Amino acid sequence: MSRSTLWRLHTLNEQDLAQLVERGLQLRRATITPDAIEAITSSADGDARVALTTLDTAIILARADGGNDASVQVSHVAQARDGRLYHQSRDTHYDQVSALIKSVRGSDPDAALYWLVTLLESGESARFLARRLVILASEDVGLADPMGLLVAEAAARAVEFVGLPEARLTLAHATVTLALLPKSNSITRALGAVTHAVQSGGLVDVPDHLRDASYRGANEIGFGLTYDYPHDFAGGWVDQQYLPDGLVGSVFFDPSTYGREQSLVEQWRLRRGHEDPESSDPQVE
Repeated sequence: MSRSTLWRLHTLNEQDLAQLVERGLQLRRATITPDAIEAITSSADGDARVALTTLDTAIILARADGGNDASVQVSHVAQARDGRLYHQSRDTHYDQVSALIKSVRGSDPDAALYWLVTLLESGESARFLARRLVILASEDVGLADPMGLLVAEAAARAVEFVGLPEARLTLAHATVTLALLPKSNSITRALGAVTHAVQSGGLVDVPDHLRDASYRGANEIGFGLTYDYPHDFAGGWVDQQYLPDGLVGSVFFDPSTYGREQSLVEQWRLRRGHEDPESSDPQVE
């Protein structure tokens, strides 16, 4: 890698795809309605080859219906996509994605499955749906059941390995599982709080006892000398400062009491020698 140039290839956005479609129309001496262009670019999932193949097929279908001067309509694009085309406008499509996410977040497996199938029947990319489920597993299930992320990630891998139509079953499996699991957004809130602290706090120094002491001369300047190795202490934990000096005592993680998160926090408190978790709500000190 040190002697190579790395080029990252990204999917094309809809504006790029629309430009390619216009070029294809010029080469084919064809015309198309604005809605039909939107249908092609929305259903191509950033893939230029898919967009141009759909366009070529739609042009053939349009000319078969109305002659060489016929314009490509949304109906021709739908035929070219074998019926796998968004039934509504782009805004409505994103509304359906929102409905899927909110149904899973709201623990309604029936609604979640309905919106998943609606999107799949409309031609939505299985990869896009798998990505959304992975994000949701961390954002909305979180520590209430950490296994939710593994289920979603496994589904995403299965989509790549199996592909449609069989991957519909895997996506349905993951969607219903995530809908049934308990929910917690404590990680989402903690991440936001820490991000704000980092962005507003400026450059901070790492405490000397936490600095890297593996190189020659580190000990002479005091790095790592007072660090306590947790495994040398009972319970594998020792009380010492980990945050920068200006943030000592700050609390970013505010746990919920849902699902497995409460048990995880209670075990964490016991390892740290806090009071009996049964005596109070599990709050981070």
